[in-house]
Amino acid sequence: MKLTDNWFTALSESEQGQLVFVTGRKDLQQFRATGSLKIRAEIAWPYQADAEGMPNEHDAALIAEIEPKLRRIMERDKLAILTGNYTGGGVKYWVFYTRHLPTFGQRLNECLAEYEKLPLEIHCEEDSDWEEYTDMLSMEHTESED
Repeated sequence: MKLTDNWFTALSESEQGQLVFVTGRKDLQQFRATGSLKIRAEIAWPYQADAEGMPNEHDAALIAEIEPKLRRIMERDKLAILTGNYTGGGVKYWVFYTRHLPTFGQRLNECLAEYEKLPLEIHCEEDSDWEEYTDMLSMEHTESED
């Protein structure tokens, strides 16, 4: 199975009415069908937001630096796959599906070791049906219909 770099972008709103950019990964049907990536791990980074809910310059640069490292370390042997991310409303979210949570945690710590402590919040739960991913994919279709 080949992991592609095919993404879509859609717009949503936070509960406070601020713009949220949704970036979702396409072409993951084969990975989903294996049933091995059944744990959803969401990493939330509450950041200093501007008036529109977007990250300030410093946080935006740090997010842009960390995100590709995070993808690389998690996806190198397909331990976890980044399925999407959300930016806006004062929070950056990354959504991964993983096959082994303890190793995911170790790699997350390894990836972030060179940085000062970040205000990350991590939520994990079993989601063998990829419900969050399905919900996110529906945003692509909603956007294309507008």
